[in-house]
Amino acid sequence: MRRWLPSPLLSLALFIVWLLLNQTLDAATLLMAAILAVAVPLLTRSLRPATVRMRKPGVALRLAVRALGDMLYSALAVGKLLLTRRTAHIHRSFVEIPLKVRDPNALAMLAMICCLTPGTAWGELSFDRSRLLLHVFDLKDEAAFIALIQERYEAPLMEIFES
Repeated sequence: MRRWLPSPLLSLALFIVWLLLNQTLDAATLLMAAILAVAVPLLTRSLRPATVRMRKPGVALRLAVRALGDMLYSALAVGKLLLTRRTAHIHRSFVEIPLKVRDPNALAMLAMICCLTPGTAWGELSFDRSRLLLHVFDLKDEAAFIALIQERYEAPLMEIFES
């Protein structure tokens, strides 16, 4: 069964979405939905990251709450900066952050956190995954920002995915 349906939930979701998009239950639509539900997960199997082994769900929950709080705070801070400062007085910069985390799922989570937080944008990850380049909207202290990313996000991600 796993050979033909490597990701049953994805297959089910594709089947349902296809039916909803077509708004009909005729034989051709059902057949096409079934073909997509089997073919897409098989064709994209190699694109999926490694299986997730989350070891500490409590740490993951704390990280999620922290990241959501940081996103809200950052949205307010960026909005305030845009409304109260001139562009010339905003110190935009690229920051290179040394990384210890190597797990692809942890790196994907770090990328999502950085991209969803207003004021930061993921720039580049080095080939050996040892350095991350982030664009920061208003950088005051580079060393403090690097420490913030490493302590608030990288350390919990390592604890969740690599310990």
